[in-house]
Amino acid sequence: MKPLVLWTTWVLLAAAAIAAHAASLPEVLVYKSPTCGCCGSWVDHMKASGFRVKVVEQNDVMPIKQRFGVPDHLASCHTALVGGYVVEGHVPASAVKRLLKERPTAVGVTVPGMPIGSPGMDGPNPEPFSTQLFDERGRARVYESYRPPYRW
Repeated sequence: MKPLVLWTTWVLLAAAAIAAHAASLPEVLVYKSPTCGCCGSWVDHMKASGFRVKVVEQNDVMPIKQRFGVPDHLASCHTALVGGYVVEGHVPASAVKRLLKERPTAVGVTVPGMPIGSPGMDGPNPEPFSTQLFDERGRARVYESYRPPYRW
């Protein structure tokens, strides 16, 4: 085969594989403030990782957090729903994929606060952070830990 035909075939197969993978991931529904840039960057991170994302912009996201059981001490700037779980804050897409694969007993997963270096929170001096699973009583346990340098 000619190199151009091989290259074109490879590109088409890769595109089909990416589309099939994205179709197998559930849609992420994100509630965020219309003025929050870091939330938009997190949405971009999720899309780049193969998720389909629907955004609902809302000036006050606190009622959403309360409705879906996010305790104040585990809160961040945006709240998402995916596959029956709550995803609070700047959780890496890899942790969301793991959550959906393992299906642990939990309300959801969170990255409390807004640690520099987490997906969507670019900036100098990235800091270590952890994702935490939380239950309906607000109890949390470490799910994954991250140290810089990050490779999202």
